[in-house]
Amino acid sequence: MDRRQSLKALAVGTVSASLLLDACKTADKKTDEASKAPSVNEGGGSPGLDRQPEEIAHYKEVTSKTFFNEHEMATIAVLADIIIPKDEVSGSATDAKVPEFIEFIVKDMPHYQIPMRGGLKWLDIHSYKKFEKSFKDCNAQQQIEMVDMIAYPEKAKPEYAQGVAFFNTMRDLTATGFYTTEMGVKDVGYVGNAPNQWNGVPDDVLKQYGLAYTEKELKECVKYS
Repeated sequence: MDRRQSLKALAVGTVSASLLLDACKTADKKTDEASKAPSVNEGGGSPGLDRQPEEIAHYKEVTSKTFFNEHEMATIAVLADIIIPKDEVSGSATDAKVPEFIEFIVKDMPHYQIPMRGGLKWLDIHSYKKFEKSFKDCNAQQQIEMVDMIAYPEKAKPEYAQGVAFFNTMRDLTATGFYTTEMGVKDVGYVGNAPNQWNGVPDDVLKQYGLAYTEKELKECVKYS
């Protein structure tokens, strides 16, 4: 199973239910104003989801603020694209606006703020120690080397525990942000409910039980493609 397949399993099996519920709300028209409200998932999803007035007010309050600075957002973008790079199936995490999604989530769910900001700082400190420059300014090989130090909890050194915890959070948020967008849903291959054509009970099963369709049933009820 490659990294992208693993992330698909993560998104389906272990992603925070609260995030998924937020991203997958169905439209239920209530007011013209609500129908024009933007989607909570800044990383994608269906624009114009209907909102209650209090939801609209909360959204406007959250989006009126900025949490991450430019350097932090650039670092998040690099990490997100390492976690979900562009491939032959779909675009990368940044193509799906995952960094913007993460910016929204840390403001909507403040308990993420200290772990995320602290983790980004941890990453830069260790990057300076190892390469004498910030993580985002390292070349691609150096960035992967840094990520490899914290991406595999069972292999990571004990002194990298803070970095491991941060990367786990970053990976979860990236997968959630990506796989709750239209791009991510298409990447998984989910098509939703779709009509199908029933061609009747297979002939070998009918024979097994000594049954057969009548001429009327064949004419009116059963159509073979």
